[in-house]
Amino acid sequence: MVVFLEGLLWLLRFAVGASIFSFLHVVACRLPIGESVVQGRSHCPGCGRTLSAAELIPCISYVVQGGKCRGCGGRIPVRYLGMELAGGVAFVWCCWFFDQGKGGCGLASGGEVICIEGLWGFLYLGILAVVALIDRDTRIIYDRFHIGIALLGIAAVWLFPEHGLVDRLIGLAVVSVPMFVLALAVEGAFGGGDIKLMAVSGFLLGWRAVLFAAFVGLAAGGVYCIVMLAAGRISRKEQIAFGPFLAVGLAAALFWGDAAAGWYLSLL
Repeated sequence: MVVFLEGLLWLLRFAVGASIFSFLHVVACRLPIGESVVQGRSHCPGCGRTLSAAELIPCISYVVQGGKCRGCGGRIPVRYLGMELAGGVAFVWCCWFFDQGKGGCGLASGGEVICIEGLWGFLYLGILAVVALIDRDTRIIYDRFHIGIALLGIAAVWLFPEHGLVDRLIGLAVVSVPMFVLALAVEGAFGGGDIKLMAVSGFLLGWRAVLFAAFVGLAAGGVYCIVMLAAGRISRKEQIAFGPFLAVGLAAALFWGDAAAGWYLSLL
């Protein structure tokens, strides 16, 4: 019975994360076109038909409908399902990593949905997901997301005191300043949104983790460009949105940045 109830709790966690990321996907779609994210019911991106409650169940509705709108039969982009799955996995992972994976942080060990550190990490991942989607579509990273990360960084000073203020201030500058200099020297090297994203994330994560994030982001972006160039999908002069790759690096750094940087420094 205990195992069954525990399984239901993990399923609830997945459902909560999927639901939140489903809403964040709405934010990523509506914000760039100036549509309200709190008013107006969800509708088909193709025909505009208002969706029923049965069509809005995260993950399940997409699978049951075969990825198509019940009204017009138009194909629903698979990223809708991907975002919901990512949210469910992210919520479950944050709960485990920041609570059980760290020996319990006091607020989720008694059966609560998630501990406060896990919620903090999940919120950061949510912002990164929206940043990645919007930047991919528009090549814009709105300042409101930088502000949100900065607020999480301030909360991190209290939640993770092992990273001192000096560590965080170095993190704020160690990647963003070189990016800024490079952007001045090479037109189009980095956008202002990318630079600010790494600055506030450096304060949030600390200098070791943000260096790891930059490495992962640059490597991921480099591999993508090589593959797309080889396939003839982009030209050598074409610029790409770099925010999604930075977001991947920052998400990885949230969990493994300090450990990876510590391992590398131990080899020197």
